[in-house]
Amino acid sequence: MKTVSFLSLFLFFSCAIFSQKNTENIVIVTLDGMRWQEVFTGADKALLKDKRFTKEPSSTSKSFWSDDINERRKKLFPFLWTVVAEQGQLYGNRHYHNYVNNANPFKFSYPGYNELFTGYPDIQVSSNEKILNKNENVLEFINKQKSYQGKVAAFATWDVFPYILNKNRSGLYINADVDSLTFRNNNLSLINEMQFLTAKPIDVRPDILTFFAAREYWKAYQPKVLYIAFDETDDFAHAGEYDQYLKSAYAQDRMIENLWNLIQSSEHYKDKTTLIITCDHGRGDIKKENWTEHGDEIKESGQIWFAVIGPDTKPIGEIKEAGQLYQKQMASTIASLLGFQFTANHSVADPIVAVYNKLSSEAIVYNANTK
Repeated sequence: MKTVSFLSLFLFFSCAIFSQKNTENIVIVTLDGMRWQEVFTGADKALLKDKRFTKEPSSTSKSFWSDDINERRKKLFPFLWTVVAEQGQLYGNRHYHNYVNNANPFKFSYPGYNELFTGYPDIQVSSNEKILNKNENVLEFINKQKSYQGKVAAFATWDVFPYILNKNRSGLYINADVDSLTFRNNNLSLINEMQFLTAKPIDVRPDILTFFAAREYWKAYQPKVLYIAFDETDDFAHAGEYDQYLKSAYAQDRMIENLWNLIQSSEHYKDKTTLIITCDHGRGDIKKENWTEHGDEIKESGQIWFAVIGPDTKPIGEIKEAGQLYQKQMASTIASLLGFQFTANHSVADPIVAVYNKLSSEAIVYNANTK
Protein backbone atom coordinates (compact mmCIF):
# COMPACT_ATOMS: atom_id res chain seq x y z
CA MET A 1 0.00 0.00 0.00
CA LYS A 2 1.44 3.36 -0.96
CA THR A 3 1.31 5.99 1.79
CA VAL A 4 1.90 9.74 1.72
CA SER A 5 2.32 12.10 4.69
CA PHE A 6 1.08 15.69 5.05
CA LEU A 7 3.46 16.67 7.87
CA SER A 8 1.89 18.61 10.73
CA LEU A 9 -1.36 19.13 8.84
CA PHE A 10 -3.74 16.22 9.20
CA LEU A 11 -5.11 13.67 11.57
CA PHE A 12 -6.93 10.91 9.75
CA PHE A 13 -8.96 7.73 10.07
CA SER A 14 -11.27 8.73 12.83
CA CYS A 15 -15.00 9.31 12.67
CA ALA A 16 -15.05 10.83 16.15
CA ILE A 17 -15.17 14.57 16.62
CA PHE A 18 -12.36 15.45 19.02
CA SER A 19 -13.51 18.81 20.22
CA GLN A 20 -16.64 20.90 20.35
CA LYS A 21 -17.20 22.72 17.08
CA ASN A 22 -17.53 26.47 16.73
CA THR A 23 -19.06 26.02 13.28
CA GLU A 24 -22.85 26.23 13.39
CA ASN A 25 -23.39 27.17 9.74
CA ILE A 26 -21.92 26.07 6.42
CA VAL A 27 -21.77 27.90 3.08
CA ILE A 28 -20.58 25.87 0.08
CA VAL A 29 -19.84 27.47 -3.29
CA THR A 30 -18.83 25.62 -6.45
CA LEU A 31 -17.28 27.11 -9.59
CA ASP A 32 -18.15 24.66 -12.35
CA GLY A 33 -15.15 23.41 -14.31
CA MET A 34 -12.77 25.96 -12.80
CA ARG A 35 -9.20 24.79 -13.40
CA TRP A 36 -6.66 24.62 -10.59
CA GLN A 37 -4.16 26.21 -12.98
CA GLU A 38 -5.91 29.60 -12.89
CA VAL A 39 -6.69 29.32 -9.19
CA PHE A 40 -3.03 28.91 -8.23
CA THR A 41 -1.15 30.61 -11.08
CA GLY A 42 -3.66 33.08 -12.52
CA ALA A 43 -4.37 33.72 -16.19
CA ASP A 44 -2.61 31.50 -18.73
CA LYS A 45 -0.34 33.61 -20.96
CA ALA A 46 -0.63 31.29 -23.95
CA LEU A 47 -4.43 31.41 -23.87
CA LEU A 48 -4.46 35.18 -23.31
CA LYS A 49 -2.42 35.66 -26.50
CA ASP A 50 -4.43 33.20 -28.59
CA LYS A 51 -7.13 35.12 -30.47
CA ARG A 52 -9.09 31.92 -30.98
CA PHE A 53 -9.87 32.05 -27.27
CA THR A 54 -9.32 35.68 -26.25
CA LYS A 55 -10.98 38.23 -28.54
CA GLU A 56 -9.42 41.26 -26.87
CA PRO A 57 -5.96 40.14 -25.66
CA SER A 58 -4.80 43.64 -24.74
CA SER A 59 -7.70 44.63 -22.49
CA THR A 60 -8.01 41.16 -20.96
CA SER A 61 -4.28 41.07 -20.21
CA LYS A 62 -4.51 44.51 -18.63
CA SER A 63 -7.17 43.18 -16.26
CA PHE A 64 -5.63 39.83 -15.40
CA TRP A 65 -1.96 39.60 -16.32
CA SER A 66 1.13 40.24 -14.21
CA ASP A 67 4.61 38.76 -14.53
CA ASP A 68 4.47 38.14 -10.79
CA ILE A 69 2.54 34.93 -10.17
CA ASN A 70 1.32 36.08 -6.76
CA GLU A 71 -0.07 39.29 -8.20
CA ARG A 72 -1.46 37.49 -11.22
CA ARG A 73 -3.57 35.04 -9.24
CA LYS A 74 -4.66 37.84 -6.91
CA LYS A 75 -5.89 39.84 -9.91
CA LEU A 76 -8.19 36.96 -10.83
CA PHE A 77 -9.20 35.84 -7.33
CA PRO A 78 -8.66 38.80 -4.96
CA PHE A 79 -10.84 37.42 -2.14
CA LEU A 80 -9.35 33.95 -2.33
CA TRP A 81 -5.75 35.22 -2.25
CA THR A 82 -6.18 37.87 0.42
CA VAL A 83 -8.80 36.74 2.92
CA VAL A 84 -8.82 32.94 2.49
CA ALA A 85 -5.05 32.66 1.96
CA GLU A 86 -4.49 34.54 5.22
CA GLN A 87 -7.28 33.07 7.33
CA GLY A 88 -8.04 29.65 5.84
CA GLN A 89 -6.63 26.75 3.83
CA LEU A 90 -6.18 26.19 0.08
CA TYR A 91 -5.52 22.75 -1.41
CA GLY A 92 -4.60 21.53 -4.87
CA ASN A 93 -1.48 23.37 -6.09
CA ARG A 94 0.09 20.56 -8.04
CA HIS A 95 3.35 22.48 -8.45
CA TYR A 96 3.96 21.46 -4.82
CA HIS A 97 2.69 17.91 -5.49
CA ASN A 98 -0.34 18.81 -3.40
CA TYR A 99 -2.97 16.79 -5.22
CA VAL A 100 -6.75 16.87 -5.06
CA ASN A 101 -8.57 14.64 -7.54
CA ASN A 102 -11.90 13.24 -8.61
CA ALA A 103 -12.18 9.63 -7.51
CA ASN A 104 -14.95 9.07 -10.08
CA PRO A 105 -13.58 8.02 -13.51
CA PHE A 106 -15.81 10.29 -15.60
CA LYS A 107 -14.59 13.78 -14.70
CA PHE A 108 -17.66 15.77 -15.64
CA SER A 109 -20.43 17.52 -13.76
CA TYR A 110 -23.12 15.14 -12.48
CA PRO A 111 -20.57 12.48 -11.40
CA GLY A 112 -18.47 15.21 -9.77
CA TYR A 113 -21.32 16.76 -7.82
CA ASN A 114 -22.53 13.31 -6.82
CA GLU A 115 -19.06 12.51 -5.46
CA LEU A 116 -18.80 15.87 -3.72
CA PHE A 117 -22.07 15.60 -1.81
CA THR A 118 -22.52 11.85 -1.34
CA GLY A 119 -18.92 10.92 -0.56
CA TYR A 120 -19.35 8.05 -2.99
CA PRO A 121 -17.85 8.03 -6.52
CA ASP A 122 -20.61 5.84 -7.91
CA ILE A 123 -19.67 4.41 -11.32
CA GLN A 124 -23.38 4.08 -12.09
CA VAL A 125 -23.62 7.88 -12.12
CA SER A 126 -22.18 8.28 -15.58
CA SER A 127 -24.15 10.98 -17.42
CA ASN A 128 -25.53 14.50 -17.06
CA GLU A 129 -29.07 13.33 -17.72
CA LYS A 130 -31.91 14.44 -15.46
CA ILE A 131 -32.08 11.23 -13.45
CA LEU A 132 -32.98 11.32 -9.76
CA ASN A 133 -29.88 10.41 -7.78
CA LYS A 134 -30.38 7.25 -5.70
CA ASN A 135 -27.41 8.13 -3.47
CA GLU A 136 -28.16 10.03 -0.27
CA ASN A 137 -26.26 13.29 0.07
CA VAL A 138 -24.79 15.15 3.02
CA LEU A 139 -27.17 18.11 2.64
CA GLU A 140 -30.24 15.93 3.12
CA PHE A 141 -28.47 14.17 6.00
CA ILE A 142 -27.87 17.51 7.74
CA ASN A 143 -31.44 18.59 6.99
CA LYS A 144 -32.64 15.67 9.15
CA GLN A 145 -30.58 16.66 12.18
CA LYS A 146 -32.03 18.45 15.17
CA SER A 147 -32.09 22.26 14.73
CA TYR A 148 -31.21 21.92 11.02
CA GLN A 149 -34.56 20.74 9.69
CA GLY A 150 -35.81 23.14 7.03
CA LYS A 151 -32.60 25.16 7.39
CA VAL A 152 -30.74 23.80 4.36
CA ALA A 153 -31.09 25.42 0.92
CA ALA A 154 -29.41 25.16 -2.47
CA PHE A 155 -29.33 27.71 -5.31
CA ALA A 156 -27.96 26.62 -8.68
CA THR A 157 -27.61 28.06 -12.16
CA TRP A 158 -27.73 24.59 -13.76
CA ASP A 159 -31.17 23.01 -13.93
CA VAL A 160 -29.94 19.46 -13.21
CA PHE A 161 -29.37 20.09 -9.50
CA PRO A 162 -32.87 19.08 -8.37
CA TYR A 163 -31.98 15.64 -9.74
CA ILE A 164 -28.40 15.54 -8.43
CA LEU A 165 -29.63 16.36 -4.90
CA ASN A 166 -32.86 14.40 -5.45
CA LYS A 167 -35.32 17.10 -4.47
CA ASN A 168 -38.21 14.61 -4.37
CA ARG A 169 -36.57 12.41 -1.75
CA SER A 170 -34.34 14.81 0.16
CA GLY A 171 -36.94 17.46 0.97
CA LEU A 172 -34.32 20.17 0.45
CA TYR A 173 -35.25 23.61 -0.79
CA ILE A 174 -33.54 23.69 -4.21
CA ASN A 175 -33.84 26.64 -6.58
CA ALA A 176 -32.27 26.01 -10.00
CA ASP A 177 -32.18 27.95 -13.27
CA VAL A 178 -35.54 29.75 -13.52
CA ASP A 179 -37.43 28.05 -10.71
CA SER A 180 -39.90 30.56 -9.36
CA LEU A 181 -39.10 32.27 -6.08
CA THR A 182 -42.49 32.26 -4.41
CA PHE A 183 -41.53 33.74 -1.04
CA ARG A 184 -43.11 36.93 0.24
CA ASN A 185 -40.11 39.15 -0.10
CA ASN A 186 -39.84 42.15 -2.42
CA ASN A 187 -36.22 41.51 -3.38
CA LEU A 188 -36.89 37.86 -4.16
CA SER A 189 -39.91 38.84 -6.25
CA LEU A 190 -37.78 41.28 -8.25
CA ILE A 191 -35.11 38.63 -8.88
CA ASN A 192 -37.86 36.26 -9.96
CA GLU A 193 -38.97 38.72 -12.65
CA MET A 194 -35.41 39.48 -13.75
CA GLN A 195 -34.50 35.84 -14.34
CA PHE A 196 -37.34 35.46 -16.83
CA LEU A 197 -36.68 38.76 -18.64
CA THR A 198 -32.88 38.77 -18.94
CA ALA A 199 -30.79 37.53 -21.87
CA LYS A 200 -29.20 34.11 -21.28
CA PRO A 201 -25.76 33.88 -22.89
CA ILE A 202 -25.25 30.35 -21.50
CA ASP A 203 -28.90 29.20 -21.96
CA VAL A 204 -29.62 29.30 -18.23
CA ARG A 205 -30.01 32.28 -15.95
CA PRO A 206 -26.80 34.28 -15.32
CA ASP A 207 -24.80 33.40 -12.22
CA ILE A 208 -25.40 36.86 -10.80
CA LEU A 209 -29.12 36.11 -10.50
CA THR A 210 -28.42 32.78 -8.84
CA PHE A 211 -26.22 34.64 -6.39
CA PHE A 212 -28.72 37.40 -5.63
CA ALA A 213 -31.48 34.83 -5.16
CA ALA A 214 -29.29 32.93 -2.67
CA ARG A 215 -28.13 36.08 -0.90
CA GLU A 216 -31.60 37.55 -0.47
CA TYR A 217 -32.94 34.18 0.66
CA TRP A 218 -30.11 34.05 3.22
CA LYS A 219 -31.05 37.52 4.49
CA ALA A 220 -34.74 36.71 4.73
CA TYR A 221 -34.71 33.13 6.03
CA GLN A 222 -31.30 32.66 7.68
CA PRO A 223 -30.55 29.07 6.61
CA LYS A 224 -27.87 27.22 8.54
CA VAL A 225 -26.52 25.49 5.43
CA LEU A 226 -26.45 27.28 2.07
CA TYR A 227 -25.13 25.88 -1.21
CA ILE A 228 -24.52 28.10 -4.27
CA ALA A 229 -23.62 26.43 -7.58
CA PHE A 230 -22.23 28.75 -10.25
CA ASP A 231 -22.02 27.57 -13.87
CA GLU A 232 -20.67 30.24 -16.22
CA THR A 233 -16.99 29.27 -16.01
CA ASP A 234 -17.72 25.85 -17.49
CA ASP A 235 -20.03 27.13 -20.20
CA PHE A 236 -17.68 29.87 -21.38
CA ALA A 237 -14.80 27.38 -21.35
CA HIS A 238 -16.72 24.94 -23.54
CA ALA A 239 -17.44 27.84 -25.89
CA GLY A 240 -13.70 28.57 -26.10
CA GLU A 241 -14.14 32.08 -24.68
CA TYR A 242 -11.17 32.38 -22.35
CA ASP A 243 -11.70 36.08 -21.69
CA GLN A 244 -15.28 35.44 -20.54
CA TYR A 245 -14.13 32.45 -18.49
CA LEU A 246 -11.71 34.71 -16.63
CA LYS A 247 -14.27 37.47 -16.18
CA SER A 248 -16.80 35.02 -14.78
CA ALA A 249 -14.24 33.57 -12.37
CA TYR A 250 -13.39 37.08 -11.16
CA ALA A 251 -17.08 37.94 -10.74
CA GLN A 252 -17.70 34.75 -8.78
CA ASP A 253 -14.83 35.60 -6.44
CA ARG A 254 -16.36 39.04 -5.84
CA MET A 255 -19.78 37.54 -5.18
CA ILE A 256 -18.30 35.15 -2.63
CA GLU A 257 -16.55 38.08 -0.98
CA ASN A 258 -19.82 40.01 -0.85
CA LEU A 259 -21.58 37.13 0.90
CA TRP A 260 -18.68 36.53 3.30
CA ASN A 261 -18.69 40.19 4.33
CA LEU A 262 -22.41 39.94 5.07
CA ILE A 263 -21.81 36.79 7.09
CA GLN A 264 -19.09 38.48 9.10
CA SER A 265 -21.38 41.45 9.79
CA SER A 266 -24.16 39.25 11.22
CA GLU A 267 -24.14 38.36 14.92
CA HIS A 268 -25.90 35.08 14.08
CA TYR A 269 -23.19 34.01 11.61
CA LYS A 270 -19.95 35.83 12.48
CA ASP A 271 -17.28 33.40 13.72
CA LYS A 272 -19.85 30.59 13.55
CA THR A 273 -19.74 29.92 9.80
CA THR A 274 -17.40 27.89 7.62
CA LEU A 275 -17.11 28.67 3.90
CA ILE A 276 -16.01 25.97 1.44
CA ILE A 277 -15.14 26.84 -2.18
CA THR A 278 -14.43 24.14 -4.74
CA CYS A 279 -15.32 22.75 -8.19
CA ASP A 280 -16.80 19.63 -9.76
CA HIS A 281 -13.97 18.79 -12.18
CA GLY A 282 -10.97 20.30 -13.95
CA ARG A 283 -10.22 20.49 -17.67
CA GLY A 284 -7.45 20.07 -20.23
CA ASP A 285 -4.11 21.89 -20.06
CA ILE A 286 -1.18 20.01 -21.63
CA LYS A 287 -2.51 20.64 -25.12
CA LYS A 288 -3.73 24.23 -24.97
CA GLU A 289 -6.44 23.47 -27.51
CA ASN A 290 -8.15 21.08 -25.10
CA TRP A 291 -8.47 23.50 -22.18
CA THR A 292 -12.09 23.84 -23.29
CA GLU A 293 -12.89 20.18 -22.61
CA HIS A 294 -12.95 17.59 -19.84
CA GLY A 295 -13.88 13.96 -19.36
CA ASP A 296 -12.33 10.55 -18.92
CA GLU A 297 -10.23 10.94 -22.06
CA ILE A 298 -8.47 14.07 -20.71
CA LYS A 299 -6.31 13.17 -17.72
CA GLU A 300 -6.02 16.69 -16.31
CA SER A 301 -9.79 17.08 -16.01
CA GLY A 302 -9.72 14.98 -12.83
CA GLN A 303 -7.44 17.52 -11.17
CA ILE A 304 -9.39 19.74 -8.77
CA TRP A 305 -8.91 22.04 -5.75
CA PHE A 306 -10.72 23.43 -2.73
CA ALA A 307 -10.48 26.22 -0.16
CA VAL A 308 -11.88 26.50 3.37
CA ILE A 309 -12.19 29.33 5.88
CA GLY A 310 -13.96 29.20 9.23
CA PRO A 311 -13.66 29.10 13.01
CA ASP A 312 -12.55 25.45 13.16
CA THR A 313 -10.06 25.63 10.28
CA LYS A 314 -6.46 26.38 11.13
CA PRO A 315 -5.29 29.49 9.17
CA ILE A 316 -2.31 27.98 7.34
CA GLY A 317 -3.11 29.28 3.85
CA GLU A 318 -1.84 27.58 0.71
CA ILE A 319 -0.84 23.99 1.46
CA LYS A 320 2.61 23.31 0.04
CA GLU A 321 3.18 19.80 1.42
CA ALA A 322 2.98 16.85 -0.97
CA GLY A 323 0.05 14.47 -0.68
CA GLN A 324 -3.20 13.24 -2.16
CA LEU A 325 -6.81 14.05 -1.31
CA TYR A 326 -10.04 13.19 -3.11
CA GLN A 327 -13.31 14.96 -3.80
CA LYS A 328 -15.19 12.10 -2.14
CA GLN A 329 -13.80 13.19 1.25
CA MET A 330 -15.69 16.49 1.19
CA ALA A 331 -19.14 15.16 2.17
CA SER A 332 -18.03 13.69 5.48
CA THR A 333 -15.83 16.75 6.07
CA ILE A 334 -18.87 19.02 5.71
CA ALA A 335 -20.80 16.95 8.27
CA SER A 336 -17.81 16.82 10.62
CA LEU A 337 -17.53 20.61 10.64
CA LEU A 338 -21.00 20.64 12.24
CA GLY A 339 -20.12 17.83 14.65
CA PHE A 340 -21.93 15.06 12.76
CA GLN A 341 -20.76 11.74 11.35
CA PHE A 342 -22.25 11.41 7.86
CA THR A 343 -23.97 8.09 7.19
CA ALA A 344 -25.91 7.20 4.05
CA ASN A 345 -27.34 4.32 2.01
CA HIS A 346 -23.85 3.68 0.60
CA SER A 347 -20.24 3.73 1.75
CA VAL A 348 -18.84 7.17 2.62
CA ALA A 349 -15.19 8.27 2.41
CA ASP A 350 -13.44 9.50 5.55
CA PRO A 351 -13.20 13.24 6.26
CA ILE A 352 -10.21 15.57 6.03
CA VAL A 353 -9.61 16.17 9.71
CA ALA A 354 -7.22 19.12 9.30
CA VAL A 355 -10.11 21.12 7.84
CA TYR A 356 -12.27 20.82 10.96
CA ASN A 357 -9.84 20.07 13.80
CA LYS A 358 -8.08 23.37 14.40
CA LEU A 359 -6.25 22.10 17.48
CA SER A 360 -4.68 19.08 15.79
CA SER A 361 -0.97 19.29 14.99
CA GLU A 362 -0.45 15.57 14.35
CA ALA A 363 0.58 14.18 10.98
CA ILE A 364 -1.74 12.28 8.70
CA VAL A 365 -0.88 9.06 6.92
CA TYR A 366 -3.40 7.71 4.44
CA ASN A 367 -3.66 5.53 1.39
CA ALA A 368 -3.07 7.69 -1.68
CA ASN A 369 -4.48 5.00 -3.97
CA THR A 370 -7.83 4.81 -2.22
CA LYS A 371 -10.77 5.28 -4.53
